Amino acid sequence: MEVANERAQTPIRPQTGTVVLTLVAAPQELMPRAWPRGLQPVGQEARTPRAGGSGRPQRTPSAEAVGSSPTTDPPARPVRIGVISDNHGYLDPTVVGHFAGVTHIIHAGDIMDPAIIAALETVAPVTAVAGNLDAGELAERLPREARGEVGGVRFLVGHKPKRLLNRLNNGKIEGERPDLVVWGHTHTPSAAWIDGALYLNPGTASSPEEEDDGPTVAIVEAGAAGLSVTFIPLARRAAQDPRGVAADQTGGRAR
Repeated sequence: MEVANERAQTPIRPQTGTVVLTLVAAPQELMPRAWPRGLQPVGQEARTPRAGGSGRPQRTPSAEAVGSSPTTDPPARPVRIGVISDNHGYLDPTVVGHFAGVTHIIHAGDIMDPAIIAALETVAPVTAVAGNLDAGELAERLPREARGEVGGVRFLVGHKPKRLLNRLNNGKIEGERPDLVVWGHTHTPSAAWIDGALYLNPGTASSPEEEDDGPTVAIVEAGAAGLSVTFIPLARRAAQDPRGVAADQTGGRAR
């Protein structure tokens, strides 16, 4: 995973095992022409703009929304969303621990084993979509894209970014504009703020190809300042092919 230094604009490659706040922007080729060209600057805290700044103010859960009295009860806990993609049949056993305490989990596809969803559901409710390599039960059970709302955070998830962003930009996805847009497929972790919304690729949770960045998952947190994202590196395992079996790196991922 490359993290761009906002001042120097030079890549910094974090050490394995560290927890890193993202400072990267999504690839320009994924940005539809109708969107504003200028991305919101991503600072050290990696947060969406505050109310009154550029972009739409982010909504946070109110005391009334969780059935509490705003005058006597403590503030609601921040909403934390685990984000994962491209397992390719393998779930790193540390992911369950990393996601402990999250409110919801979003999976952006290429799961390739229903047991992975079952394992994640022991932690929190899961919204998942099918990737281009998901077949059988997963392809029949999961949609290609899904949207939802958690604690006032509206989200949209799909597997392939080009399809998802084109459909969103062309008005083919009904409902209010999301606060969080998630995709996978490229195996490249990235984050950008566009018009007040966070556009996020958590990276691959398994790094099945030799040229992949190290495996990562992400946690998005909604607080008073907006949405923040943390990428969590995972340990890299032996090289795998797209079907999740040992490979000699001569295979490739279906596009």
